Amino acid sequence: MKIYTKTGDSGETSLFGGTRVPKHHIRIESYGTVDELNSHIGLLRDQQVDETTKAELIEIQDRLFTVGSILATDPEKAVLKNGKERLNIPKITSADILKLEQAIDRMNEDLPPMTHFVLPGGHQSVSFCHIARCVCRRAERLATALYDIEPFDKMVLQYLNRLSDYLFVLARKLTKTLQAEEIKWIPKKEE
Repeated sequence: MKIYTKTGDSGETSLFGGTRVPKHHIRIESYGTVDELNSHIGLLRDQQVDETTKAELIEIQDRLFTVGSILATDPEKAVLKNGKERLNIPKITSADILKLEQAIDRMNEDLPPMTHFVLPGGHQSVSFCHIARCVCRRAERLATALYDIEPFDKMVLQYLNRLSDYLFVLARKLTKTLQAEEIKWIPKKEE
């Protein structure tokens, strides 16, 4: 299989189902940002993280491929006229979201309560986690914009929202594990 097809040389690409769209289409931006997020998760997974976290990040990367598949599918081509699925696209389930929530709860048990926003940083691994969180939020914003135009399974939006929460709590956990300083953001008062 050749990597280059030359079919995108004119600035268009194909969605799952064959529909051609411009490469700047909101759907392409949406799943492209999910792909970017997946790469950041891979970078985070390559840091000094425990085996439980590594396993969770691998599962998240798998789920992000599912999210990308859903976002890359033309909804009109996904279902036949009789209502049956034409394309065999995997789904995001409530169990996927529950796994994130359980991981968040487990990590939070060992963390001090949040009293302020925190400044991203303190250790390279923590910073990578915050970058992934920010890309996740951008993916969520783009996905919600796409959803307003062409609705898809709303579980995708829930998953991205919960994933950004997971990444925030993971950043705090890494801060503690790596003995990095967590700097609270305290707004400066006008003098």
